[in-house]
Amino acid sequence: MSFPLALPCHDFLTQDADAVIVIAANTQGLGHTQLDVALAPYLAVDQRINSKATLVLANDLPGKRLIVSPTGPLHRDYDDVRRVFDAAKSAIVEAKAAGVTKPALIVTGLPADERYKNALEVAFLGACQALWQPLEAREYRGESIEPVTEIHLVGASDAQAKQLNAIASGQYAARDLCGTEPERMAPPRFADYCVELFANTSVSVEVIADIDKIESDYPMLGMVARASYTVERHHPRVVKLEYTPTGDVTRTLMFVGKGLVYDTGGADLKVGGFMAGMSRDKGGAASVAGFMKAVADFQPKGVKVIAYLAVVRNSIGSDCFVPDEIVTCREGLKVRIGNTDAEGRLAMGDLLSEMKDLAQSQINPELFTVATLTGHAARAVGPYSAYVENGPARAAKVSRQLADIGDLWADGAELSRSRREDYDFIKPRTLADDVISSNNAPSAITARGHQFPMAFLALVGGLDKHGSDAEQPIPYVHMDIAGSGVEGGDWQHGKPTAATVASLFARYCL
Repeated sequence: MSFPLALPCHDFLTQDADAVIVIAANTQGLGHTQLDVALAPYLAVDQRINSKATLVLANDLPGKRLIVSPTGPLHRDYDDVRRVFDAAKSAIVEAKAAGVTKPALIVTGLPADERYKNALEVAFLGACQALWQPLEAREYRGESIEPVTEIHLVGASDAQAKQLNAIASGQYAARDLCGTEPERMAPPRFADYCVELFANTSVSVEVIADIDKIESDYPMLGMVARASYTVERHHPRVVKLEYTPTGDVTRTLMFVGKGLVYDTGGADLKVGGFMAGMSRDKGGAASVAGFMKAVADFQPKGVKVIAYLAVVRNSIGSDCFVPDEIVTCREGLKVRIGNTDAEGRLAMGDLLSEMKDLAQSQINPELFTVATLTGHAARAVGPYSAYVENGPARAAKVSRQLADIGDLWADGAELSRSRREDYDFIKPRTLADDVISSNNAPSAITARGHQFPMAFLALVGGLDKHGSDAEQPIPYVHMDIAGSGVEGGDWQHGKPTAATVASLFARYCL
C-alpha cells in the first residue's frame, strides 16, 4: 500500500518538486509575484483559468509547470472547506495527466475564517482522494497507475505532515477495503488484508473464523451468514482490533463496523438493478479499520481504541434466513426478522452487546457503530454522514463536536435525535418476540428510516440499560455513512470517501 507522502516545504521553488500547484481563492492574485508573473499572459487570453484547473508553462518554476485551481466563492454562509478539497482534486488530476509525480502545493488567498483553518491539510487529502485507484486495478496494472509519490506542502510543519500522513494512510486503507469487489475482498480476504495492514504496528489483530463460535457468540451475525456457509471462501469473519497507548489512558473509543462484503438483500432480494454496488456495503467496517490504521501510524497518547468488525456476506440460497424468523440475540432478546435486507444491524448487534460489556471496565468509554446502513440516510442528508446518539452522548455533545470538527476537515455530518417513536417502531407485536428488526418497506420511504435502526441497536446491544438515568451511562453514537461513503452517491462506480476517518482522527488524536 502506497499513497503520496506529505512533505513539509518552506519554498515552492524547491528543487525536489516537478510542478507547482496553487489552490487559489482569486486567480488574479496568487500571493507571490513570481506566480502572478508566470500566470499573467495566460489570464490575458483564457478566462477559463478563473473557473477550472489549468496547467500553464512556467519556465522559472520547478518542472516548468504551474497548475492553478480556483476554489470558487468562499465568503457565503453556506460555503465551506470542501471547495478547497474539490479544487485540489481537480488540480492533481491535471498534474497527473501532465506527468507530474512530485508537486509542490500552495493554498492562497483564502478568507481569515475559522472554516478554512485547515485548508492546506484538506487540499492534500483532496489530492489523495483523487489519486487513489482500486486495489484490483493496482494488482492488475501495477503500482504505476498511482505515479504521484510525494506532495510538498508549502508552509506545513513536520508535525502537520506527520498528522496528514497518518490520516492519508488510514483513508487509503479504508478505500481499499470498501472499494474492492466481493470476491477479492470476501470475508476471509478482508480479514487477511487487516492482518497484513496491522503487521508490526501497535494495533493487535484477532480474527474469529470458527463458524460454531460465531453461531454461539454472535447468533444474529450467524443468521445473516447462514446462506454463505455452503461456499467456504464466503465464510464470515469477526475481526477484532485494539490499540493501547503508552502511558495513562484517559479515554476509550470503541467501534463496531458493518462489513457486508456483499449484500444481495437475502430472501428480500434486491431487484431492478439495485444490487449493483453492494460490494461497498462494507464501508462502515472499512472506515473503522482505516481509523485504526491512522491511529497505528500516529500512536496518540491517552486514547485507547478497540474495534470489532462484522465481516459477512448476505447471500441468497436454500438456507438463507427469511422474514418472520425469530432469533435469540446475545442479550437474550427474541428478535423477529422484518426484512432480510436490513441485515447490517443484525450483523453488528451482538458485537455491540459484547462491546457494551467490555465498556463497563474501560476508562471513559464512548461507543460507535459505523455502517452504510440505510437508504434513508442518503435520502435525508445527501452527501453527509448521519449521526444518531443516545442520551449520554447527547449530553456530552459527542456528535456535535465530531460534526463541527468534520466541517473543518471536509468530512461533514448531520445530527439526528433518537426519539420515542423510534423505540415504538420496533416494539413487539406478539408475546413471541421482544423486538422487530425492521418493517418490510425500503428505509428510504419509511418515516425516520435512519433513526429507528439506532433504537434497535441500542436494545439488542443492551445500551438501553446505560442511558442517562443509569448507574453507569455509556455514550453511544450510531454513524450512518450510506450517504457519505462514496463520491456522488454512486455506489457502483464512485470512489469510496473513507467517511468519518478524518473527523474521528482530528477530534480524538490531535
